[in-house]
Amino acid sequence: MRQLIAQFADASLESRGCAFTTLARSIVGQQISVKAAESIWQRVITTIPDITPQTIVAAEQEMLRACGLSARKVTYLHDLSRHFTDGNLRETAWADMDDEAIIADLIKVKGIGRWTAEMFLIFHLQRSDVLPLDDIGLQRAISQHYFDRQSVDKKTIIELAKPWRPWRSVATWYLWRSLDPLPVAY
Repeated sequence: MRQLIAQFADASLESRGCAFTTLARSIVGQQISVKAAESIWQRVITTIPDITPQTIVAAEQEMLRACGLSARKVTYLHDLSRHFTDGNLRETAWADMDDEAIIADLIKVKGIGRWTAEMFLIFHLQRSDVLPLDDIGLQRAISQHYFDRQSVDKKTIIELAKPWRPWRSVATWYLWRSLDPLPVAY
């Protein structure tokens, strides 16, 4: 870990500042490459320059589909928007909630699972001690740097990460950088 930190000493993790946009970008980016996700997101913001829960709820499905979104992702974005507009997701409450409570809150939204909620904790709320065990990049980096490229199970990752507490999000971020020096942002 010391070598990775030194290698990427001038990089930092930064929040985009908008909870809705962070979650919407996460949905757009699910199961596609970072490059494809960015291309689709750029089309979305060109089509709807003011991204808010209200503008997404009001957007026609076909307009969003024309940006390159699947029908399922359009449904997920509309559900996310409704959760915000109906007050089911309250940003003001998150500061007083622990990570697991926020994850439970977020996974009520269609299209948001534990991984997306953990990315939100790391990238938006900048929670310091998130260890996204299901993240393939984290698994790959740990395998590469600690286990001579051999596959590693979740129990082993948990044990390895104990000394990183309470900074497991930061350690994860550096491990991601070791695979791709261009930081991903949500």
